[in-house]
Amino acid sequence: MNSRQLRHFLALLQEGSLSAAATSVFLSQPALSRSVRALEESLGVPLFDRSERRLKPTVYAWAFAERARRIVFEEQEGIRALELMRSGDAGTLSYGMGASLASVLLKPMMLELLGASPQLKQRSVVESSDRLMQLLLEEQLDFFVGDIRVAACHPDTVIEPIYRCSFGWYARTAHPLATLPKVTIDDLKRFPLIATGYLEESLARRFLELYGLAEPFVDHFAMVVGDMPAVQDVVTSTDAVLPSTDFAMLASQRAGRVVTLHVMPLLDMELTLGIVRLKGRTLIPAAERAFAIVRERLTQAHG
Repeated sequence: MNSRQLRHFLALLQEGSLSAAATSVFLSQPALSRSVRALEESLGVPLFDRSERRLKPTVYAWAFAERARRIVFEEQEGIRALELMRSGDAGTLSYGMGASLASVLLKPMMLELLGASPQLKQRSVVESSDRLMQLLLEEQLDFFVGDIRVAACHPDTVIEPIYRCSFGWYARTAHPLATLPKVTIDDLKRFPLIATGYLEESLARRFLELYGLAEPFVDHFAMVVGDMPAVQDVVTSTDAVLPSTDFAMLASQRAGRVVTLHVMPLLDMELTLGIVRLKGRTLIPAAERAFAIVRERLTQAHG
């Protein structure tokens, strides 16, 4: 048994077919089949049932899969650790964050890391937290900053909570609803509503419950936009109204461009922003500088 055979086994387990697995590991189908059979012989158990047209994993395969993943992961991390020792501050740092975070955090992080480590290669992704979680588990990211709840069920992650967000309704300072002591959902419906592209399922469900709205969530919005700067431009230049986290709107609110509307019932939803990374993954020194930037920026938001 060797790690190459383990990678072939895991590819077949994930893809579900010999042809797709062979393509994913750049092997011919006969070569992949021989590799998996050799692994089965060394283990002394069948990993796949070949009685049907599609290979079906056996109970032995499912029992062995997690340990196989761990062996492959540890081998990759051992090699990675040695490479990072040789490279020092050089190397590649891959990270991600949500759109609302990126609008205030991505640029300063990139600039500060570039100034401190000119040799560093930065790879950034702006996506929803659930997508970032998937990329992290696939080891395409070193860490991400986002809604930490998406990592709650993954024991192989390290979670650092930093900023607890609250939600509210936001509009331009001179909006017709801005001076009302109480705003209802019917009042809001007179104006275009904007959604920022992603809201975790439980939050979307709570939103609908609060205002007695029917699913689907997106049908209640005139615009669904993933680019936060574009959203803020629309809100500050029209009568559109936006439900958002306080963090995403802090800069615009402090600059006097937007105000919080007094909507009843209150948008009593909360999420916690933080850093999520894989347990046991070796990171380059620049990662700790990135973490410090995230902590500083998110902590300053409380002030």
